[in-house]
Amino acid sequence: MELVKYAKKFLPLILRIIFSIPEVYLRLQNSSESVFGMLVKPVRRLIEQKGFPEPTEPQEKTIPKILEGKNVLLISPTATGKTEAAFLPLLSMLLQAQQTPGIKVLYITPLRALNRDMLERLEWWCNNLDIKLAVRHGDTDTKERTRQSRSPPDVLITTPETLQAMLSGWLLRQHLQSLRWVVIDEVHELADNKRGSQLSLALERVRNLAHTDFQMIGLSATIGTPQKVAQFLVGNNRPVEIIRVPVAKMVRLQVIFPQPTEEDVHLAGQLYTHPEVAARLRAIRDYMRAHKSVLLFTNTRSVSEVLASRFKVWDINFPVSIHHGSLAKPSRIAAETGLKRGDLKGLIATSSLELGIDVGRIDLVIQYMSPRQVSRLIQRVGRAGHRVGRVAKGVIIGMDSDDTLEALVTARRALKEELEPVEVPQKPYDALTHQIAGLLLKKRRLAFTEILEVAQNAYPYRDITMEDVEKALRYMHERFPRLAWVS
Repeated sequence: MELVKYAKKFLPLILRIIFSIPEVYLRLQNSSESVFGMLVKPVRRLIEQKGFPEPTEPQEKTIPKILEGKNVLLISPTATGKTEAAFLPLLSMLLQAQQTPGIKVLYITPLRALNRDMLERLEWWCNNLDIKLAVRHGDTDTKERTRQSRSPPDVLITTPETLQAMLSGWLLRQHLQSLRWVVIDEVHELADNKRGSQLSLALERVRNLAHTDFQMIGLSATIGTPQKVAQFLVGNNRPVEIIRVPVAKMVRLQVIFPQPTEEDVHLAGQLYTHPEVAARLRAIRDYMRAHKSVLLFTNTRSVSEVLASRFKVWDINFPVSIHHGSLAKPSRIAAETGLKRGDLKGLIATSSLELGIDVGRIDLVIQYMSPRQVSRLIQRVGRAGHRVGRVAKGVIIGMDSDDTLEALVTARRALKEELEPVEVPQKPYDALTHQIAGLLLKKRRLAFTEILEVAQNAYPYRDITMEDVEKALRYMHERFPRLAWVS
């Protein structure tokens, strides 16, 4: 009787524990899959094919917000899956949306090299989902441009300047009326200059074309003033959510100041340079020999050219090349491909390879002279270990004692993530004048109030007044040759 009494008393509790174990197990088992599980089945199938074991932290935090239709600014270190965090939910929503002709997604990047890299990375996803993807920038040939005008892609990768040019074409303006999502990659590169001001106004013009708002997604690894950049991204008085992921991977920085030896004095004679320069060249070469692939950043193109030429004078067969924006397209692509394949031990570059371009596995980043900015140093060193969980290793080579001290301070601030604040230009008149001229190409007659309404919604022009508009128009009317008739 006692046994029966105890059994009746504790049996419900035992059953609750037994039945709750599978639920807890399933919940724990599915917790990492829950974010990917929110995507449509074709996208989930491709994620399995890619072999993604589980979403990264940025993906966990960002994908649900994007699927909810919210504007998002994602700030996350290099190699944490930022691109997929933005693009996978867009693919999912694109497959569920009504299939109508026109451009639905704009993926805007600051550089043509980054455009090409994005095309390679996103092509596999789009081809397997039967989504049309294309790239359009200054290097795009006439045949491809004509094809895009006649049969627009669903997803278009472009630059801010090319978007401006697209707004002057009748066919492309029609295609942009279907726009629903805009992704701006490396948004910090645009927020603090007039390229960004132009882009802000251009996106307001696209909103007027589409007669609706579209979802904005911004991506960056380094931002010193997130709230300001977030408002720049979406425009004046529009809601936006900031998702910030702390630096998850280790960064190892070293600052050196090579001193010339007798051997360097002899080498300087061979290279027609100073012993101090020869000492720095020897240090760079030693690092390149000790690693499989090295990316060497300089602050100017002229320094890049000088270093590359000295290496060729030293040893013409040493596998090192150069990459910057003034080179012809075939030369840039050859340099990127050579580094990816492992044909090159080192690549000397300016900011043309600073952003999120995938140039394969980089073992070490060398910064020649102080980078001057903390955000630039973090961005450049992030090219090393460009895979999830890897350590990013960077070396700064100082030119003299002052330069080395500055590099030490910059490196210390980088490790503490003390970034410079971003200053958005306040209502630049030249960018406004350019956009007014673009509006007049589409519509021959404009009211002052129409210009003011478009400009006020762009964050750089949030404080613009009718007096500012009149000043810009007066300049357009009074200059020679005249840009507009104003009355």
